[in-house]
Amino acid sequence: MAVFDVNHVGSLAPAVPREGGAASPCSACSIRNLTICAPLNDVEQAQMAAIVTNVEIEAGTPLFDEGEPADHVFNVTDGTLRIYKLLPDGRRQVTGFLFAGDFLGLANDENYAYSAEAVTPCKLCRFPRQKLEHLMERFPKVEQRLLNIASNELAAAQEQMLLLGRKTAREKIASFLLLLARRARQRGRSESPVSVPMSRTDIGDFLGLTTETVSRTFTQLKQSSLIRLLPNNEVELAGREELEDIAGGF
Repeated sequence: MAVFDVNHVGSLAPAVPREGGAASPCSACSIRNLTICAPLNDVEQAQMAAIVTNVEIEAGTPLFDEGEPADHVFNVTDGTLRIYKLLPDGRRQVTGFLFAGDFLGLANDENYAYSAEAVTPCKLCRFPRQKLEHLMERFPKVEQRLLNIASNELAAAQEQMLLLGRKTAREKIASFLLLLARRARQRGRSESPVSVPMSRTDIGDFLGLTTETVSRTFTQLKQSSLIRLLPNNEVELAGREELEDIAGGF
């Protein structure tokens, strides 16, 4: 069986303990169908819940840093995370944004291959790597679920390569907004307005654009009545079809 290494946390907020005898929080999880627990029945899920620790971190707090020992993996249950790598010259490349239901921490060796940091206050389920591996031996469908997650990560990486290599700034921003809308739909949320909690700098570091170019392109799309910038970091996709045309069928 393939081994999936899992990520170690450096400085985390204290784990939130469950009271003895309390019902498993998994039973009331609103995004259970998106997590690695999705294929498990109630009995199996109770065994999974026994190894889980609930973690909460504030916006701007690192979950783990690239190069740290990979001792845990995580499921995001609320909030938004950015994952990134630092280039040798100190520049940052954001490689993705993670939302409720997303899984992170898979590693090919003993250390994290990237860093993860909270964009907004986040809640996560934390799984010890070794204990999860033991459960995977008993529940092969969890391993299959992780293989599916790894496959989705590869597809996302291919999409980002297209964004970085072949699209103009206008096409990149349109594609990014449609990506967020698609992710919202997968979670049963409204596609418009869509929540954009990350900063313009975060978006630029993800799309390979300067902060100024990101801000200017948002303004241009707003002036063209294709989007409306709303309070609370929300963006209404007023010209959805036009945005899809700009994005090139993203």
